[in-house]
Amino acid sequence: MAEYRGKLLDSLEQILHKSPGTRIFLAGRFHIRDEVEKRFSGRVATVSITPSKADIIRFLQAKLSEDTTPDEMDKSLEEDILNNIPETVSEM
Repeated sequence: MAEYRGKLLDSLEQILHKSPGTRIFLAGRFHIRDEVEKRFSGRVATVSITPSKADIIRFLQAKLSEDTTPDEMDKSLEEDILNNIPETVSEM
């Protein structure tokens, strides 16, 4: 949550200041990366990772298999989900 992000980054900055040998791994969306790079300039390495369409489909299939009310969804809706969401996400 955005309201806690500053406090978290302040705490991480204190940890790095007091323990310069410490390494921290963070994962987040692009706007988070930008904020971390500004805050820790010169002390951060970033790697961008983008899920493939197949990754997104596997994730959706796993979530759909956990559905506690499987009778509520027909095959048509499931196909729409598996076809439309990966296209939308891969365009971001």
